Amino acid sequence: MKQSRFSDSQIFKILKEAENGVPVPQICREYGISSATFYKWRAKYGGMDVSMMSRLKEHEQENQKLKKMYA
Repeated sequence: MKQSRFSDSQIFKILKEAENGVPVPQICREYGISSATFYKWRAKYGGMDVSMMSRLKEHEQENQKLKKMYA
């Protein structure tokens, strides 16, 4: 899986800007992301804080390791 160029805190900051009323196309141009990426992040990380996001990523990495061990 490809690693993101954005850290958890950067993704959190981008999502907060959108919640504060900044238009999505403007955010996408500013950070160089597609609107599909933004909406995917919002669906996955919406309503979380930075600590919850990092915990989720740790669990996903652990699940990947376990799947490789099982296969």
